[in-house]
Amino acid sequence: RRSPIAPRLTDRRWSGGNFVAPKETQPSPADVAWRFGAVLLVGVAIALVPAPAGVTPAGWNTFAVFVATITGFLLRPLPMGPMVLLALVVLGATGTLTFKRALTAYADTTVWLVVAAFLLAGAMQRTGLGRRIALYLVHRIGGTTLGLGYAACAAELILGPVIPSNTARGGGVMAPISRSLSVALGSEPLATPRRAGDYLTLVGAHANLIAAAMFLTGMAANPLVAKAAIDNLGLEEFGWLTWLKGSIVPGLVSMALLPLFLYKLAPPELKDARPAQAQARQQLAEMGAWSYGEKAMLLVFLGMLALWCTKPLHGLGTGLVAWMGVVTLFIVRADEWADASGDAAAWDALIWLGGLITMAGVLKEEGVVAWFAGVAQTQTAGFSGVLVALLLTLVYFYSMYGFSMLTGHIAAMVGAFFTVAIAAHAPPMLTAALFAYFGCLCACTTNYSTGPVIIYFGLGYVPATRWFRIGFLVSLFHLAVWLGVGLPWWKLLGWW
Repeated sequence: RRSPIAPRLTDRRWSGGNFVAPKETQPSPADVAWRFGAVLLVGVAIALVPAPAGVTPAGWNTFAVFVATITGFLLRPLPMGPMVLLALVVLGATGTLTFKRALTAYADTTVWLVVAAFLLAGAMQRTGLGRRIALYLVHRIGGTTLGLGYAACAAELILGPVIPSNTARGGGVMAPISRSLSVALGSEPLATPRRAGDYLTLVGAHANLIAAAMFLTGMAANPLVAKAAIDNLGLEEFGWLTWLKGSIVPGLVSMALLPLFLYKLAPPELKDARPAQAQARQQLAEMGAWSYGEKAMLLVFLGMLALWCTKPLHGLGTGLVAWMGVVTLFIVRADEWADASGDAAAWDALIWLGGLITMAGVLKEEGVVAWFAGVAQTQTAGFSGVLVALLLTLVYFYSMYGFSMLTGHIAAMVGAFFTVAIAAHAPPMLTAALFAYFGCLCACTTNYSTGPVIIYFGLGYVPATRWFRIGFLVSLFHLAVWLGVGLPWWKLLGWW
């Protein structure tokens, strides 16, 4: 069954051997009208309620526009970028904010980190380095179907830090390889899905989410969580190395166990994957010797990793290091500005993320966050801070059933939940870790949760009902690993 707020997917096909990502159908004018009407109704209804004590009129009106914007993310009368632009225009036109104030967040380093992340992801695809790495791993360890599962996990681990869009990584690099390997093993979506494609699809999609959770640069909206942790939990920083320090142990355990776990849940009929291994070897041979662009991209990738891991020594921020990588690629001509400037996803992210950060800042400055914290404190009185953090994490995790976009889920809920947690005296670092990692892992629940999941589902190997059933079991797997292993690890780090 398709969620009423999930994207409608069409055009699931292959063209010239390449996967054509599913697209949303264009809604009819009547459909757009009722969606806009619902968004307007939500915003007006909140704005007409008198502002609570301690909240300024500007803060309350911004809250109304913010909630209406999140409603727009769910109902999608417009894409995210135009929806946020509309929100900023409304705030300016109604005199709630000056237009200059509405644009202040576009100077925020978090926004530009995300743009750099998309540009790096595009460069990784254009140079072909990501595809070469994935094929090499299949060639080396893909002799069995289980080995192919581990190859997918290894590729996600290597590509996760440097292809910071999980959609670009999963949909642009890994899903086409997964499809071609399945076909090489004689597994077709309609005739023989359980032969191998069912298993490889599930491993690919869920490994993508673990990699997204492990790295600050593993998913485009992760920096939004890190910024919310700093703004709402009072942390001095939650940067690239801190993020990895908390995720490395439970993340590696997850990657080590996931192929085996899914091998039991969705056992492939075919165990011998040598034909797929041979195909990977053939495709590597067709790629030929390493190109100049691949070599340059690899050196830049390693250089960024080194700088991110040694931040205490030099003090260079995550975003600055990312842009150093982008600019270096232009200087050495491994990537071209004409290609990078045409990356629509990067500039779309600039628009929606900057607007969301603007509204989040106004909500804090104008008393809305403090008001919400006061209300939350009365509701959580008597509970320990750690228990509140864990309960909020569970609510946050399974509320993903109602969302069809990780970014929208984060934007709608993380700031508010952080406020509740801090009001209940939850440990700030523990709270940040729980929401940072489960903010990506929660996409395991449905077949419409995030871009790469939609693309993997679009391959046609796993029916929706089966995806939901296995997704729920994978959610229990994540809770067992990331709480069973993660909590002791975070205790050892002194995070709670």
